[in-house]
Order: sequence, then structure tokens, then C-alpha cells
Amino acid sequence: MRTDTGQVFRLEDYRPSDYLIPETDLTFRLSPDATQVTAVLTMERREGVAADVPLVLDGDGLGLAALKIDGKEAASGAYEATPDRLTVTGLPATGRFKLTIETVVAPSRNEALMGLYRSSGVYCTQCEAEGFRRITYFLDRPDVLSVYTVRIEADASEAPLLLSNGNPVERGQLEDGRHFAVWHDPFPKPSYLFALVAGDLGKVEDSFVTMSGRKVDLGIYVEHGKEKLAGFAMDSLKRSMKWDEEVFGREYDLDVFNIVAVSDFNMGAMENKGLNVFNDKYVLADRETATDADFANIEAIIAHEYFHNWTGNRITCRDWFQLCLKEGLTVYRDHEFSADQRSRAVKRIAEVRTLRAHQFPEDQGPLAHPVRPRRYREINNFYTATVYEKGSEVVRMIRTVLGAEAFRKGMDLYFERHDGQAATIEDFLKVFEDASGQDLSQFSLWYNQAGTPNVSVSSTYDAAARELVLEIEQSLPPTPSESRKRLMHIPLAFGLVGREGKDLSHGAVEGATVEDGIIHLRKRRHTVRFSGVSERPALSLNRGFSAPVTLSVEQKQADQIFLAGHDSDPFSRWQAFNTLLTDALIDAFRSVLGGKEPRFAPWLGETAGRIAADEALEPAYRALALALPGEADIAREIGKGIDPDAIFKAREALAHTLASANRHLFGDLYHGLGDNGDFSPDAASAGRRALRNGLLDYLALLPGGAKLASAHFHGATNMTDRAAALAVLAQRHAGSAEATEALAAFERAYSHDPLVMDKWFQIQAAVPGPQALETVRALCGHPGFSMTNPNRLRALIGSFSSANQTGFHRTDGKAYRFFTDIVLETEKRNPQLAARLATGLRSWRSLEPARQARARAALLSMAAAAQSADLKDIVERTLA
Repeated sequence: MRTDTGQVFRLEDYRPSDYLIPETDLTFRLSPDATQVTAVLTMERREGVAADVPLVLDGDGLGLAALKIDGKEAASGAYEATPDRLTVTGLPATGRFKLTIETVVAPSRNEALMGLYRSSGVYCTQCEAEGFRRITYFLDRPDVLSVYTVRIEADASEAPLLLSNGNPVERGQLEDGRHFAVWHDPFPKPSYLFALVAGDLGKVEDSFVTMSGRKVDLGIYVEHGKEKLAGFAMDSLKRSMKWDEEVFGREYDLDVFNIVAVSDFNMGAMENKGLNVFNDKYVLADRETATDADFANIEAIIAHEYFHNWTGNRITCRDWFQLCLKEGLTVYRDHEFSADQRSRAVKRIAEVRTLRAHQFPEDQGPLAHPVRPRRYREINNFYTATVYEKGSEVVRMIRTVLGAEAFRKGMDLYFERHDGQAATIEDFLKVFEDASGQDLSQFSLWYNQAGTPNVSVSSTYDAAARELVLEIEQSLPPTPSESRKRLMHIPLAFGLVGREGKDLSHGAVEGATVEDGIIHLRKRRHTVRFSGVSERPALSLNRGFSAPVTLSVEQKQADQIFLAGHDSDPFSRWQAFNTLLTDALIDAFRSVLGGKEPRFAPWLGETAGRIAADEALEPAYRALALALPGEADIAREIGKGIDPDAIFKAREALAHTLASANRHLFGDLYHGLGDNGDFSPDAASAGRRALRNGLLDYLALLPGGAKLASAHFHGATNMTDRAAALAVLAQRHAGSAEATEALAAFERAYSHDPLVMDKWFQIQAAVPGPQALETVRALCGHPGFSMTNPNRLRALIGSFSSANQTGFHRTDGKAYRFFTDIVLETEKRNPQLAARLATGLRSWRSLEPARQARARAALLSMAAAAQSADLKDIVERTLA
């Protein structure tokens, strides 16, 4: 475990390394407890660097076994080796020299899952962000690019499969039952993209012919017996390769592309050049074990890691402050891929829900940071929703501002100009300026300022003059380290919806630049005048979520109801009804706090019924529209003084109201969507299941609901329906005979499958109420639970802290103390995972005073005991 040094890294302190490593030759002699690593580094002093400047290489917990310079043993006084650094002096004055470094590492004892480790008998690496320095001493930074040749030696019976980056070069037999393989990657890459996998795995094979006619051999490696579960992943890979050629003109560049699925992995997946390593939950799927959400995630993450081949690998980051340059850009690309593969409208709503659930709270809390941070203590803590999801939104805005044609020209120029380089955000923005002729200097603030802008809008309509006037103001609240904000360039898509449900035309516009249905906000206040508007319109604003802002609109409730039924923009139509639901829930929350029973207007139920019955809308869209805002969503809108129990009561009351008002309609729709036994993970089929399961959640609140959900569970022919029914039973009818029996049946059926059991843990961790803590404590002792497996911890502890507002935030604070103990125990093995779990308390300041005090006490306790840089950084920033 790397302890906290207190060092802060700053963007303004960046300078190039004194040395480069054009070539890296690695030899691994694999052994569970003593793997010998020999690194032969071709070193090159950067031009202008004096010969007496020492070479300083990064390490992390290493021991130096031997050191040679140009083949000769280094004199003892010529270097200093510590576990975290190797400093070499007296180097040759010539331009190039070779440095040979020998280290020994113990993969079987590496529970941090960074560097080289061993999982279920398989050797595996994870080097992003700074894991390579746990393997050998190196200039472990993204701007040092090297061409790698890798030789792997292992016991042939233990590890018949030997994989690394690039193309296979040679393989053969050695003495004593060992064998070797040599791999060469011709494309220079930073050390974080290095990968090695060795073990005994099954293989799914296929091939792909690129647009230039080259054949690429494809392989997905999984545990033996699970090959049949990798078919959808392979299909997703081939579709990704084709899509990237057609949409971005990007062709794959190696002879092979391999994916390996492992069960112990800190991340979702890793884009190592030509050898992607995946958490097996994002590879393995069939109808019996995976939900529709699992299939969609596999499709998206397979695509994401493949797309990194160009946006991340061929063009990488100059430094870790530029992380969004690969991650935000590649998330945008995988979002576009999924939108083309599925429903663009449904995908967009899902993206925004994710952004609001995870990124908006970051922007509004103590962990707020810009899309491109300016300082960090531990880079692992900046793999955040801000970097990924908001980073994607910024790229999407570039396309909105410039238009599709100029955006594509800019991307083509980016690939042409920066291929083989470690680039910056400035490089990225410059290609779009050059391709379009536009100045993006104000727009660049989206990368450099933290926080979610708020846009407030009021309107007046003069019927006699046929003029509509909008008063628009933007503001950006203070965030940690940023009290004064500069004005943003916000592209606000809009429509003026007439009483027939069609967008009204308008004449001249004064007060702002308006192009192609976009109002470009560049000042604090805009008075925008539309002439020639034939009637008072309903304002449809931020269509398609054109900018990641919060929107405050002075609008009649009748207009919102109208837009919920008629807006031609599907996102804005969804947003209108979601806003109505949110407003109703906030009013109900206040009633509960005041000791009153919540009451809801009849039109809410009527509007829900109309949406449910509207067959012109996709079933998946209707499912999203009918889903109530989550408890955390409501808390975010309320802002301060949160009582989770009151939010829960308000939400349950509204769910009962909508279910009761539409009992016959919902029931008829539910039965009409009955499972016909044919399963396909395609978008249309998944949408029908989503709507049916959403209706089940409502119907389960009515008399006979437990029996209906139980029948749904036992009659299910796929995991989507089975898991949905189990969640309904566990959460709507906790403790009932039906729920108890279903949980036991699920466990009996799937106790052998850890990925499916994760769903079982997750469902129970989310059951609301103060008894949840005892449930989670008991499940920690379940034979299927493991403190060392990241998936298990995320399923149980992560779900408890993020998805169970009433259970986690119980008034006595006991859940906080339990959570603290779990995080600190996890830190002993895996500091990175512990830090990510600890973000479950990031919104503690929004709680009502009693809970807030107990949450703060838990964080102080965590801060006092934390040892690692990862956890200390998160907890101290959360408390700041």
C-alpha cells in the first residue's frame, strides 16, 4: 500500500522528462511468489539536457535485484535504489545507452490489483494510472512513449496461454516443462497501456476484415466452460470495429485484437493496446444470467475500450491532467455508437439520468473539480463522473456549436495531426478552431471551471406585436478552490411549441446569436427578442440536453403538462413530465416534514396513464417516463436539510397514487406485454421488458401485488424478468412469504455463479428501512461474499451506501460506523477500491443536522485511521 506523501501535483508544474525511452524490452519469468522481471531500456537524453543530470525512475514497493549500464554492472556508488525510486548518476555522455533493470515481484500476494497480480490462477496486469512502476523502475508517465517487445516465460501446464500487447512474434518450448512467447507492439505507447496475461483460459475466435481489406484475428479469453457466454461480446466488438470505420474513418492497425475476462478487477475494463483486459461482468452474458442492462453495458464497454485504440492509444495524454482527452472523448464515441445501435432518444435520456445521478452531485459537493483538474494528490481518485460523463458532454457541445460537418473535419484533423503523440486539451480544441474558423477560447472554460451552470429563463409574449421576449441569465456557483467564475459559452437548444404541438416559426432575432435552433449564451444576461411569433408558445428549452446545466424556467404548469404530451423533442417531452413529478415530490416531502399526508393532483395520474397508453412512443421510452425520480435525485433538487425518511414516504405516496389511478390500464398493459418465451437482447425486446417490469413495480403496490410479483418471478424465462421481480418482492414486500421464498430460490439456482449472485447481494442491500444494516451485516458473512473481490464489495457495500438512502442514512449513525469499518478494512488490501467506496459520503453536508453530525464523525474517524494516499485524499477533500 502506497502511503500518503502529501505531495500535490499541479498542472502548471508540468515539464517534459529529462530522458526518453524509445525502446523497451521486457522479459517475465512468471512464478506466483517470485516473478523475475528483466527490463532492457534504450534510454535517450532529451536534447538540451546536460550529461550530469541524473536519471530518476519511478517505483512502487520494488526491490532492485540488479542494474547494468550498457551491459556492465553499475557501480554501487552510481545509483540509489529505494522501493519508490531509482536514481542513476554518471551515465554515458553519448546520445543513447541501455539500462538493464532486474526486479522480483510476487503476483499472488498483490491484493491491490495494480501492477502484475494473479487472479483465479491467471496472471494479469493493470497499469493505469501508475501500476507499471509496481513491475519495474520506469519513467511511468503518459508522455514517455516506447516501442515494446515482451518475452513471457511460464510453466506450460500452469499457463499455456501467454499474451501481451501487439502482434505475436515467436513461441517455443524451454526446459523443465516451461515455454515462452514473444510479442511486439510496433506503435509507441506509454507504460500505462502495457499488458500481460498468462494462464489457462478458453477462447472464442472470430475475425474481422478492415475497410482496407486486412484480416484481423479476434480472440476473447474466458474461464473454461464459459465460452458460450462470450458470443454477445464478440458480436459487439465486430459491430464497434465496423462503426468506427464508417463514422470516424478509424481502421484497426494490428494483426490481432484480444480481450481477456478476469473476475478480480478494480475497473470495468482497460484499453491496453491490442489486449483489452475486462472485468468479466462486462463480457459474460446469456438470457439466463444477464439482464438487458448487462447486455447494453457489455455492448457499450466493449465499444468504449475498442474506440480507445485511436482516442487514448494512438493519441494519448501528455499528462494525467488531460485524462478527459481520452476518457471524455471516448465516452462520447461510445454513447454515439450505442445511440446508433439502439434508440437515440432512450439512450440520451439514460445518459442524462446517469449524469445527474453521479456527476451533478460531484459538481455540487466537496469533491467538485473541473473536467480537466488543475491539481491532484492521487490520480486514481480522478477517474470520476466529471472526467468521463461531463467530459463527454463537453465534446457533444463542440459538435453542437460547430455543426456535424465541421466537427468531423476537426476530428479528422486531430487524428492526422496528433497520431503517435501525447496531446493536450489545447491541441484538441485547436483542431476544431482550425477546421471551423471559430474561436473556442470562451468555450474552453467548460474544461477549466468546476460546477454546474444554472440558466434561468422568463418570458413575455406580446400578441399584438407577435413578439416573444426571453430574459435569460447564467450563473455558476462557487466550488472548492474556485470562488470567482467566468462566463461560459452555453449552447441552449430550444423550440417554440404551438397549441397544435408543432414548433412555431419565427422572424428576426435580437439579443443573442441564434443558429439552427440554438441560442448561444455568452454573456451573463441576454434579452432575446423573437419577432413574427404567431401565438404564445410553450417554451421547450435545452432540447436534447444540449448543455449540462440546471434550468430554472418561469413557466405555467399547464405549459409543462402540454409539453409532456406534445413536445416533438423526445428528451424535452420526458423532461417536462419528470419535472412535474419532481415538483410534486418536493411538495410532498415538505408535507411529510410538516406532519401532513401528501396529496397529489389528479392530472398527475391522468398524464401518467396517457404516456403509458401512447403506442406511438417506444416501450423503453414509456418505461423511462413512468419511472419516478430516485430518492437521491429528489435530495439533489431539495439541496439542504435532507431527511431521507421523508423523501421515501413522499415517493411511496406518489407511487401508490399513480398505481391506484391507473390500476386497470397498467394491468391490461402489463398482461398484454406478457413474456412469450422468445428472448433477444435487441433494443425493441428489451424495451418491452422494461415497460412490463416498470408496470409490475406499480402493480405490486396494489392488493394482490405480492402474488403477482411472485408469479412473475417463477414464470420468468430470462434474468431480466427474474431479477426485476425479485427486486419488486424484496423492496415492496420485504419479509413476506413470497419475498423470502423468491430470495431463497434465487440463491439455490445461482449460488455457483458469482456474477449472478452479485445481483442477489445488490437487491437485498437496496431494500429500504433501518433494518437494512442488519441485513447487510449478515450478508457480509455469506459464503458467497468476499472482501477481496471488487465486484462483491461494490454489489453489497456500494449498493447499500448509494442506493439505500433510508438504510444507509439511518438516524442513529450506526450504518456510518459500519461503513467506516468496511472502508478501512478494504484499504488494507486495496486502497483504490476503498477510496471509491468512501465517496458514498460525499453528500453528507446536504443532510439534516443530526445525520450530518454523525456522518461528519464517521468521516473524521476514517480520516484519522486512513493510511493510503487514495483514501486520505478522498476523505480529506470530502471534509474540507
